Amino acid sequence: MTAVHHRYLSVQGQQLFYREAGPADASAIVLLHGFPTSSFMFRNLIPALAGPYHVIAPDHLGFGLSDAPSVEEFDYTFDALAELTAGLLEQLGIARYALYVHDYGAPIGWRLALANPQAITAIITQNGNGYDAGFLDSFWKTVWDYQREQTPETEANIRAALTLDVTKWQYLTGVPDQSLVSPDTWHHDFALLSRAGNDAIQLKLFRDYATNPPMYPALHEYLRRNLPPVLAVWGRGDQIFGPDGARAFAEDVPDAEIHLLEGGHFLLESAGDQVTELILGFMGRVPNAR
Repeated sequence: MTAVHHRYLSVQGQQLFYREAGPADASAIVLLHGFPTSSFMFRNLIPALAGPYHVIAPDHLGFGLSDAPSVEEFDYTFDALAELTAGLLEQLGIARYALYVHDYGAPIGWRLALANPQAITAIITQNGNGYDAGFLDSFWKTVWDYQREQTPETEANIRAALTLDVTKWQYLTGVPDQSLVSPDTWHHDFALLSRAGNDAIQLKLFRDYATNPPMYPALHEYLRRNLPPVLAVWGRGDQIFGPDGARAFAEDVPDAEIHLLEGGHFLLESAGDQVTELILGFMGRVPNAR
């Protein structure tokens, strides 16, 4: 059995939890989770990648087992989360790495890539958007309305995303065989969402998500200029980021490998073996990745 270590590190005065596995001198893969989950979403992927690779999977501040200071104590922005992630990797001595991004992990990862393009050896995006094309209005209209104006009505609407029902919906929607998805997943995430004060953290990040699409032109220029190897593996049934978000990467990286699998937003829960096989095959083709 592959040893997976569960560790904490202080970065800018904040305790960040991270999972780590694989040889310390191997090529690194950094796994960045999305909303509303944590590195828990990678619990099965980490040991599968850790034979040939050094795998790091942090919990963002306010998520999982990392610190969750109140919004009065910490200004939750995607810029700040990216800075904390960069600080964690610096302390761990991870100077070059492949990025796996999912959901919120994508705008954090894009900031890391833009700040230090030479650090990125490859990009694996699993339902991690980088183009306007990926947004589905049926989900995002509620977020956009709240970003434009914070009223009792828009806040009440967006708070639905913090409920058990919507957390469960994120895991099950678009999954052909829903019995493959363990209920532990949405109950685990909801328990952490329900901590005192965490609702304010999530509302702050919903508002700050408005800073991400304006960054996309810089991301696209980075992709065209640097042409990093890109693997986009997407749940075809995702009702948050649609398949056009995966296809769009080929606009800037013509050799991008794009795979649409039967599944939803949390593709690892129902198609983890397929995703793992695609990642290992892809990384095996990345120059100097082993």
